[in-house]
Amino acid sequence: MESARERTDERQARQHQRTLSLTLGLTFTVFIAEFVGVVLTGSLALLVDVGHMLTDVSVLIASTITAALMRRRPTENKTWGWARLEVITAAAGSTVLLLVGIYALVESALRLIGVQTAEVRDIDLMLVFGVIGLLANIASLFILQSSHNDNLNMRAAFLEVTNDALGSVGVIVAALVVIFTGWTDADALAGGVIALLMIPRALRLITKSLKVLLEETPRGLDLKAVRDHLDRVPGVVAVHDLHASTVATGMTQLSAHVVVHGDLSDGQRAEILRSMQVCLRTHFPVSIDHTTFQIEPEGYEQRYEATMQIHV
Repeated sequence: MESARERTDERQARQHQRTLSLTLGLTFTVFIAEFVGVVLTGSLALLVDVGHMLTDVSVLIASTITAALMRRRPTENKTWGWARLEVITAAAGSTVLLLVGIYALVESALRLIGVQTAEVRDIDLMLVFGVIGLLANIASLFILQSSHNDNLNMRAAFLEVTNDALGSVGVIVAALVVIFTGWTDADALAGGVIALLMIPRALRLITKSLKVLLEETPRGLDLKAVRDHLDRVPGVVAVHDLHASTVATGMTQLSAHVVVHGDLSDGQRAEILRSMQVCLRTHFPVSIDHTTFQIEPEGYEQRYEATMQIHV
């Protein structure tokens, strides 16, 4: 029978899938329009924005598929389900975004120093497509706003659209500068600025994703404080082999070997286990719902090692 939390997670997953699907449809439509704009105008700023939107489309497709797969229940082969996929998608999307940003930065520098030359063929069309892109991105941001902090997958999608909105602003500003001043290098400069805005954000998301993939201790969780709390549970002698990591957003796990007094009854050991679980769910900024404790009677480790030596 489904728990209240499972029903809530399922509703949230369905909402994420609908939100991402709607954003994907809108972004893909504007991508096609801006691609036509690049062909017609030859604008670098618009080209960078189109490359960015292609990344958006790719990441949104992956994010939408991820949101659908994350609704599947865990199996014997996938005991956490597809939860970890959100982190992999975020890492892949932000890596592609980083590469697009580096390319745009290099291309902008080459044009500004005169190694490569290119002029915008139709500045008015460039402005029109920039405005279309900005309006579409604002609509997408409005759609994603309510759920962009739910997990890394949704955060990556929101980041993509936010960066693209900034790109559209750069296209509009560059077009207006060229129209009113005639300075054509404004297009290349805008492309470089867009790239500079993209790169730090991509690096931050890559870093967050890698920390999860490397199973680092969850941010905000002091493992020394956790050990101290567990050590103070009545009946506990010592805690060792303590590990904590994040499976996916909202899914933190912790495991530990807990040495207890050897003369405790089964009921007393059960109470120790309950106390430790309550402690980890309520005493720390990061609530840990998935816990695995190995209860060991005092002296167990020495007896186990002695037994192993005899068998060897």
